Amino acid sequence: MVLCFCGNRCVVKCSWTPRNPGHRFYCCSQMVLQNGTDCGFFEWYDPPMCPRSIQIIPGLLHSRNVLQESRNVLEYANRRLKIYLVATWVLFLVFIMM
Repeated sequence: MVLCFCGNRCVVKCSWTPRNPGHRFYCCSQMVLQNGTDCGFFEWYDPPMCPRSIQIIPGLLHSRNVLQESRNVLEYANRRLKIYLVATWVLFLVFIMM
């Protein structure tokens, strides 16, 4: 258990900056509450990353984000097409019943 300067128990957060992607660190629990009154404590949780990892991880994260966005667009189109299919079947049945 790590204590910060104000005596509170620290929490572990994850950095997603281009320089430290996925690198975990300790910070004051008051920072997590975002009330603006943290003591400024900061300490790395993980050992330093190799330069190659720092170069590769941002590209992988970008690729993942692009794929996630494509998936979201396709899921929306799929839902819309299912609604159109049901609507055409309903209209077809109404036409047959007349």
